[in-house]
Order: sequence, then structure tokens, then C-alpha cells
Amino acid sequence: MPRRRIGFWYRFAAVIAKPPLVVLIKRDWRGMENIPADGGFITAVNHNSHIDPFAYAHFQYNTGRLPRFLAKSGLFKKGFVGAFMRGTGQIPVYRETTDALSAFRAAIDAVERGECVAFYPEGTITRDPDQWPMTGKTGAARVALQTKCPVIPVAQWGANELLPPYSKKANVLPRKTHRVLAGPPVDLAPFYDKEMTPELLKDATEVIMAAITRQLEEIRGEKAPERPYDPRQERIEQRRRTAAQTQQAQAPKAGQEEGQGT
Repeated sequence: MPRRRIGFWYRFAAVIAKPPLVVLIKRDWRGMENIPADGGFITAVNHNSHIDPFAYAHFQYNTGRLPRFLAKSGLFKKGFVGAFMRGTGQIPVYRETTDALSAFRAAIDAVERGECVAFYPEGTITRDPDQWPMTGKTGAARVALQTKCPVIPVAQWGANELLPPYSKKANVLPRKTHRVLAGPPVDLAPFYDKEMTPELLKDATEVIMAAITRQLEEIRGEKAPERPYDPRQERIEQRRRTAAQTQQAQAPKAGQEEGQGT
């Protein structure tokens, strides 16, 4: 697979990040043949550890197609961090815009220039109790349908064993294995050339997330839950449980007050 021009900042990042990754994590990487050699494309990746972006970037770097991650636009504005983000070609997301497509304009432009844009469709580290992919946000589908670029589903597992989700304590020993499986492009053709409604984007996102989940099932050798964990629905259910508990706690008190009144 041909190498792209890497540039100073990405080489600098590799010099800093690769040695500790090589020391801390063994590698079982498969599916590199599914990474397009030419043209713009998206990788859609599951997220289960604070350090998996570095581990995944190592995999993607070694394919010769550098990943461009999405990040808040404010990170690009000042100091060393801003210079690093700009120098490595990361993608600013302008969340302050009211136009959803404009929020991802830089990602669309990068794909149209022939770049690889890496999406974490879940938007955050999974909150699924067994660390399966959650329901996804629609950004990756939105860019994919706008550009009609390939979407490569990528599953990873192992960085989460080194640093569990939402933990600050690493489990260094025994040495963990970072397993990555990149699959063939997701078939989004049924969604092309249609009005980009919320329902269409939701359906396309579910197809992408299902493909990522299938890759992770192969890595883990087990079956994922039939329905992905939905943090929004969980928040709704939690509010309902809290309200019910509050009502139950208030009921005896109300009864006592009535008794005292009589």
C-alpha cells in the first residue's frame, strides 16, 4: 500500500507515541487490505478507552493512510496544542453552527481531497456494561452520504484492558494485546440520493454501527446484545426510576400527615 507524505508534525507525534505503545501493547492487527489505497474515505471505530485513539492511530499510521480525527474547533486556535492539531491535519468541528452539514464541512472537504477521516460514531467511550458499541451519532453517516465515500468499519479491543473505560489506573501487567479488525466497506448505497432526514441518517448510522459490532464479535468470539445500549434511553429510564422512588418516599410521609390531621 503506498505511503502518503507524512510531514513533520505527524512524524513528531509518531516518535513520541510509538515507543511506549510498542512496549505496553502487543499487536494483532487484521484487515489492513480493506483500507483503501487511494481516494478519500471514512473509518468508523468503536471507543472503549481513553488511550484507544493512540492505539488505533498506530494501526492506521502503519497502513500508510494517516487518520484525520475530528476535534472541537477551539483546540485549533492557540498555543502548542493548536499548532499540533493544525500541523497533523486534524479536523475541526464547528459545533456552534446551526447548519449540521456546515459543522462537518472540514471533514467533507478532507474526504473530497482524498484524506482518511476517522470517526468515533458513539461520540464518547462506551457506557455499555460489557463494553459493546453503543448507539451512534449521525456525523459519520452525514459525511458519508454527502460524499459517497467508502466507510470502513473498524473494531478494536485491548486498549480497554490496559486502561479500562473511565478509569485512571492502568493494568500494565500482564502485557495486553491490541486487536484491530478492519472490515470491508459498509454498503450505504440504499441511502444515496435521498433527502437527508433524521430518520434516514439514523437508519444509515445503525447500519454502520452494526458493521462495527460484527467486527468486534469476531475479535471477542462472542455475540453482542441484540439491541445496542442507548445512553439517551438510559437517561430517560433513570429519570423515571428517580421520579418513582421519590413518589414512593413521599407517599408514607403524606399518609402520616393525613393521620395527624384527623
